[in-house]
Amino acid sequence: MARWLTVTGIGEDGFKGLGRNARHALLAASKIFGSQRQLDLLPPCIRGERQLWPSPFSVDPVLALRGEPVCVLASGDPMFFGVGATLARQLPSDEMLILPAPSSCSLAAARMGWPLQEVVTLSVVARPVTALNAQLFSGVRLLVLSNDGQSPSAIAALLRERGFGPSRLSVLEHVGGEAERRIDAVANDWVDPAIADLNLIAIECIAEPDTPRLSRLAGLPDSAFRHDGQLTKRDVRAITLARLAPVPGELLWDVGAGSGSIGIEWMRAHPSCRALAIEADEGRQLLIEHNRDALGVPGLQLVRGGAPQALAGLERPDAIFIGGGVTREGVLDTCWARLKPGGRLIANAVTLQSEMTLMAWREQHGGELTRIHIAQAQPLGDFDTWRQALPITLLDVVKPFDA
Repeated sequence: MARWLTVTGIGEDGFKGLGRNARHALLAASKIFGSQRQLDLLPPCIRGERQLWPSPFSVDPVLALRGEPVCVLASGDPMFFGVGATLARQLPSDEMLILPAPSSCSLAAARMGWPLQEVVTLSVVARPVTALNAQLFSGVRLLVLSNDGQSPSAIAALLRERGFGPSRLSVLEHVGGEAERRIDAVANDWVDPAIADLNLIAIECIAEPDTPRLSRLAGLPDSAFRHDGQLTKRDVRAITLARLAPVPGELLWDVGAGSGSIGIEWMRAHPSCRALAIEADEGRQLLIEHNRDALGVPGLQLVRGGAPQALAGLERPDAIFIGGGVTREGVLDTCWARLKPGGRLIANAVTLQSEMTLMAWREQHGGELTRIHIAQAQPLGDFDTWRQALPITLLDVVKPFDA
C-alpha cells in the first residue's frame, strides 16, 4: 500500500514554520487529526476535515481511514514522546511519511545553551512526577516535558523533598512561538506563578550537602528503603543483582518481594527495564508502593498475591528472583516453567529447610550454589569484633534454550 498517512510535526510558529512537503501533505489531506491547539494553527486554505483526538486518546480513528490521504499533527518531533511513535508500532513504515519539526527539547537546549547529548530528557505527560527521583544527581541537567501548568510547582516540591532544593529551574512556555516566555527560579524559592499548560522545565540539579547519594548501581543503602525487616540487605542485594544481570528492555519477576528492593534496583539499572513485584502481605505491599515512588520507578507493577497462584497469567519474564517462599509447593517449578529460555533464575535461602530445597532442586536442574557470609565490625565492650549476619545460600541457574 502506498504512503497514505503523513505525520507532521508543527511548532508554535504554526503553518509558516512548516516545510514544503508538510504544507503539500496538509493541502492534499482529506482528514487532519490533532489537538484543538494544533488545528487552530492551520490557515483557512487547508480544506481537509479537521478531527479532534477522541478522549480517552486512541489512534483507531486514523487506522480506520487506511488508504485515504490523512494527515496527523504532532508537537515538534512526532517520534519524541509523540503520536508518531504510537502509530509506528501499528503501521509499517512504508505506509507513513513522518516529517519532524524541531522538538521542544531541541529548542529548550538551544535557549539554555546546553549540549543536548549531555542532557537527560524525560516526560511527565500523563506520568507520575516521581519518575524524576531516579534521575536526581547533583550536576545532572534535565529537560522535562510538563503535563500542564501545575507540573513546575509539583516538580519544585519534589526537588525540595528529595534534598535538591538548591536546584535551578527554568520554565519555558510556548517555546518557539510568539508567546514564548522563560521563568527562572531556585526550587527552594519557587512561588508558584501562573504557568501556561504548554511548558517545558529545564533543571540543573544541585543537592543539599547532606542529601544521600543514591547511585544507579546495585547496592543502595538499606536506609533508602522503608521495610519491616524483610529486606535483602545491601551487600547481598548487590551480589544478587549482579547475578540477575539487568539488560535494557527485560522483565523481572520479584517473587516474595518484601520491600521490593530487588525489583526497584533492577528498574533503576535502565529506564526500559521492567519488573513485577509479587507480594501477598498487605503491609509490605504498602512499603513497595512507597519505595517505588521514592526511588523513581513508579512503573514497577505490584501483583497482590502469593506464589505460585499469583503467577498465573503474568507476562513471561527474562529473569526471576525468589527472595522468600522457596519451600512453598510449586513455587520453584512454576517459576522455572514460566521463565523464558535463556533466562536467569536466582533464589536466596536463609533457613536449613529452604537451603535443602535449593540443593534438591539443583540436582534436577543444575546451576550454581554460592554461600554468602557477611560480617560487620561492631563494639564489644571497649573493643570491636566481627558480628556475622545470617549466611545466605544463593542458587544461580540459566534455563537452557531447549528446556
